[in-house]
Amino acid sequence: MLSTQTRSDLAARLAAAESNRSPIGPLVVDAPGIDVVDAYEIQLINIRRRVSDGARVVGHKVGLSSLAMQQMMGVDEPDYGHLLADMEVFQTVPVDSSTFCYPRVEVEVAFVLGADLPGASCTVDDVMEATEFVAPSIELIDSRIRDWKIGLPDTIADNASSAGFVLGEQRVPPADIDLLAIDAVLWRNGIRIAEGRSDAVLGNPVTAVSWLARKVDGFGVRLKKGDIVLPGSCTRAIDARAGDRFRAEFAGLGTVNLEFF
Repeated sequence: MLSTQTRSDLAARLAAAESNRSPIGPLVVDAPGIDVVDAYEIQLINIRRRVSDGARVVGHKVGLSSLAMQQMMGVDEPDYGHLLADMEVFQTVPVDSSTFCYPRVEVEVAFVLGADLPGASCTVDDVMEATEFVAPSIELIDSRIRDWKIGLPDTIADNASSAGFVLGEQRVPPADIDLLAIDAVLWRNGIRIAEGRSDAVLGNPVTAVSWLARKVDGFGVRLKKGDIVLPGSCTRAIDARAGDRFRAEFAGLGTVNLEFF
């Protein structure tokens, strides 16, 4: 467990790395005593700072939602980060790749809540009832840790490596689609580069959303009407470069595009 001052210092280093696009070394090396609680507190320090500067929390993302990623990190549950309004990017506006350190994209079925979710008691049924619609999305991830050399506390402290997100235009009520069987394909510059299915996310992306509602409740946070939730990627993460044009296609759900310059 780290001291309050050390947490503040590490949060400041991450914030500076993001602002200056100058990655830093792993926190697990510089602060070997760091644990998951420290990491979430560091994440919250920077989120609160950004909110005090005028940013607005619009939802959350779940990371490490596949068994392979959990095994790689040596954990048995996902992690989460915050989505802020100024992190949203748009299909019609190319993204400047130079504003990130090591940008990558992930393909996700986004949930948009039409009602508040319960906290510690949240179930899959609660999520289905509260979700207004699902939508095609791409999450833009990044690491402020040099060369993506991250341990679990590194990515948690770094807002679960989140950097941006884009939603496609299509909206589908969850009752109108089989959320366990949405095939997804990612194209980069016209070349099919990755594919997966929605049940790659904890066997069911709805499970990831219910896990998130229970997890954030322990930090005094509730998922509310209007929130966007990214439950985890259907495919592996793909590096993004200047000039790349991505298109994600979801069976029964539509498409979403993201371009970089």
